[in-house]
Amino acid sequence: MPLTDSTPSHQPPAGSITQRLFRLWPYFRSAKAGIALAAVCTLIGALTEPLVPALLKTLLDRGFAQGNIALWMVPVALMGLFAIRGLAGYIAQYALSYTASLGLLNLRRAMFTKLNDAQLSLFARQSASKLSNTLVYEVQTGSQMLVTAILTMTKDSLAVIALMGYLIYLNWKLTLIVLLVFPGLIVIMRVLSRRFYKLTRDSQQATDALAYVVEENALAHRMVRLHGAQERQSLRFDALSVTLRRLALKSTIATAAMTPLTQLLASAALSAVISVALWQSSTSGVTVGNFVAFVTAMLMLITPIRHLAEIAAPITRGLAAIERGLELIEHTPEQAEGTHTTERVEGAISLRDVWVRYPAKEDASGRAAQPLDDDSLVALRGVSLEIHPGEVVAFVGPSGSGKTTLVNLLPRFVEIERGDIRLDGVALTDWQLRSLRRQYAMVSQDVVMLNDTLAANVALGASDDQIDEARVLTALKSANLGELIERLPQGIHSTVGHNAAELSGGQRQRLAIARAIYKDAPILILDEATSALDNESERLVQEALAGLMKGRTTLVIAHRLSTIEHADRVIVLADGRIREQGTHRELLNANGLYARLHAQSFRPEI
Repeated sequence: MPLTDSTPSHQPPAGSITQRLFRLWPYFRSAKAGIALAAVCTLIGALTEPLVPALLKTLLDRGFAQGNIALWMVPVALMGLFAIRGLAGYIAQYALSYTASLGLLNLRRAMFTKLNDAQLSLFARQSASKLSNTLVYEVQTGSQMLVTAILTMTKDSLAVIALMGYLIYLNWKLTLIVLLVFPGLIVIMRVLSRRFYKLTRDSQQATDALAYVVEENALAHRMVRLHGAQERQSLRFDALSVTLRRLALKSTIATAAMTPLTQLLASAALSAVISVALWQSSTSGVTVGNFVAFVTAMLMLITPIRHLAEIAAPITRGLAAIERGLELIEHTPEQAEGTHTTERVEGAISLRDVWVRYPAKEDASGRAAQPLDDDSLVALRGVSLEIHPGEVVAFVGPSGSGKTTLVNLLPRFVEIERGDIRLDGVALTDWQLRSLRRQYAMVSQDVVMLNDTLAANVALGASDDQIDEARVLTALKSANLGELIERLPQGIHSTVGHNAAELSGGQRQRLAIARAIYKDAPILILDEATSALDNESERLVQEALAGLMKGRTTLVIAHRLSTIEHADRVIVLADGRIREQGTHRELLNANGLYARLHAQSFRPEI
């Protein structure tokens, strides 16, 4: 199965704003009641808009002229009107916020599930900062913008309809002049919304690139300081920051242009209406109340029309932000899996003519940074190998020879381009992934610990109520960590912090071994498990490993020669191919590649 992906993540989705909004419906439909309540309250609020000029008309025509309105009715009517509007607006905003927060929760859950089930090539193409920015910040910002924008759009659209209906009722001829504003507004909104969308996508890519620089410097802070690279990194950061600033200014220019254009159209219509209304009042006897009510209703139209004209910016930005999450869900393929399951395998592994090609990494714009036919992307070339149950097999070879890739094929962390791999005679693609990965335990040089308790890290994958504390203690003691447990204030319930950074390298390695002991898987993968340890730490780790390897099929990516010497077989890899295989002694006697590496005090790096 080739390691390629389908739809490029940088391609904008097709369709109108309405069609794109409907893409969100599956995540928001569980809050139908909230949507309905928001719609009803927004409608009530909009229907009260024409009542303001209507009250003015009644007051002017019947109150001042005829004096037949009781004084107490004026404050009661006004206060009652604004109380209804305020309550309806409050409920509508809360209901829509409730709906949006529930939709955001569903969307994030779907994104995180996709992240956990996606092909692992996703993490080779996209940086951690880009994925976390999309899942945490982009959808949050996008949903907040959409909530505000949709509430404004719904409320102001209904207000415009209600006020237009009242204007037609008062004077349909003058209303025709007002209607001339709308075609101009539609043109402005369509042109600027396209501009907003392009600027928003460019800003997202610039933000990803800037976040990646920050992520690199946070992860490599020691090397940056050791080599005095702060100035160069600052220049990279400044260049990307300037790009982001320019895009922000362009967005501001596009947004700022909306208001004066809208106000210009509205003032032209208002001038025409007042002129015609004054002419009508002198010829057809229009009342003062009628004139004031019409002008007031028209002035009230300006604010919702301006809001509707400006709504393109937040809707476009919000959609562009959320669509990144949708693209992650819709266009990231999951790993294909079969249905075969078993509790525990014997440990027989077979590889036949296996080829692996890695995907090209993407640059900040989402384009492939390398040609797809680049020969350097080929990691394994026609590898065939049989490993017997309980056998200890060591893999050695120069850096980049393919040994880490080979062992990562077995739990399907890497997919093959062509060939066949079987575990106990069953093709890996026929296995259910959870069952397949249950058969492996791994200890590598890159120990990863979660910011959780010691017990949770050892029993990784078990919920709090499933952790067998006695078994955790046994695993830790078997990994020579008994003294550590005694020193920790809360024992196995102590939190280890970010990647257990407070522990020494040897303690973290032994903690990874304790995790493998707890899992008790039939196949063990040791990927440079004693790399970069001092002699005392190596001795303790080797003792723990010796106990762990008993009775298990063990695959060792070798760094320390003491591990190689005790292996049943040594596989020598170079340039993605198996060059030699045999016991340590046999390969030394053959005086080939392994013997040369041994003579050079072979210390490979991953």
